[in-house]
Amino acid sequence: MNMRFIMFLLLVVVDLPLLAKAQALADSRDSSGTVEITTPAHPDLTYIRPTTKIKLHSYLFDAFGPYPIVGAAMAAGINQADNTPPEWKQGAAGYSKRFGSDFGIAAVTTTTRYALARVMREDTLYYRCECKGVFPRLNHALISTFTGRRGNDGHRVFSVSALVAPYAGTMAAVYGWYPGRYNAKDGFRMGNYSLLGYVGGNIALEFLYSGPHSLLSRMHLNNGHAAPVPGSNP
Repeated sequence: MNMRFIMFLLLVVVDLPLLAKAQALADSRDSSGTVEITTPAHPDLTYIRPTTKIKLHSYLFDAFGPYPIVGAAMAAGINQADNTPPEWKQGAAGYSKRFGSDFGIAAVTTTTRYALARVMREDTLYYRCECKGVFPRLNHALISTFTGRRGNDGHRVFSVSALVAPYAGTMAAVYGWYPGRYNAKDGFRMGNYSLLGYVGGNIALEFLYSGPHSLLSRMHLNNGHAAPVPGSNP
């Protein structure tokens, strides 16, 4: 089994009975022509459009905070055990290259997602579902992977930035610092695993409590790419 897939399973196994159907009804109501996605059965928490300050804070946390550092360290350890890529060899030098590579992929991915979302006037932060039950909430987390919010009412639209960003990160690695034998096919394959990892992140944000009295909050890890909720401080 590919070690990158094992990494994904380790990240999301706590949450994952991952056999829910994603529901999406297309509607071209948005004036820009972007497809709008509706989930009529389960409303979300009251939408509060994030300010520029909140978006910047979320971007810095998401790109350079403790989560991507720990994630890169774990991924580098798995790649080290799998000796991927073999050209980087073993030892501290090999691990440092793998850590830098994985951290760089995450940084490019996050930067691309936020930059494209700004250009396209999308809000790609995560909003927890107000619905009850494991499968409706899982359905919401899966749909949120490929959608964003637009307008003051926060109506849901298909998000190009969320779909493109994982592949931008891995393509940057393939053509920027990976050994020359890697090509676009490898970048696309690795991007698939990055996208699965983002699915796992949304599932964690949906199901893991991160309120003001949670352990994550006490460790100052109470954000990730989750959106602010009423009464919270950015």
